[in-house]
Amino acid sequence: MKKVLVLHGPNLNLLGTREPEIYGRTTLADINQRLAERAQKAGIAIDFLQSNHEGVLVDAIQQAAGNGCNFIILNAAAFTHYSIAIRDAIAAVTVPVIEVHLSNIYQREEFRHHSVISPVVQGQICGFGMDSYMAALGIVIRRFEEAAK
Repeated sequence: MKKVLVLHGPNLNLLGTREPEIYGRTTLADINQRLAERAQKAGIAIDFLQSNHEGVLVDAIQQAAGNGCNFIILNAAAFTHYSIAIRDAIAAVTVPVIEVHLSNIYQREEFRHHSVISPVVQGQICGFGMDSYMAALGIVIRRFEEAAK
């Protein structure tokens, strides 16, 4: 079965209450539920992991292929801007990764404008709130459909 791993980085467990003027009122559970519903309709298994710990995310990336994952959707949050460990884990695996962000990182503080993981991911989607995740899943579904032809 086709399988997607969705990884949420630090502080995303606080969505819905954390800086709602930037991130909105949507919770992490809301995002996961919408993704799960869309994945189910497409016949795709989907797993979710949120961690505030860099090493946990690195381990999940490294273990993705062995766990049968075909794609990773990753919101590395603050780790996007400085985690060489996450960047190197992505570069070391064969599972394609799509980088997502709820906010437009290029409209925010200068230090958020640079992603150290962007050079090793398939692409980046940012600035659309929950729809950033939904767009990434839509791309994954389309890739699965194209591969089945």
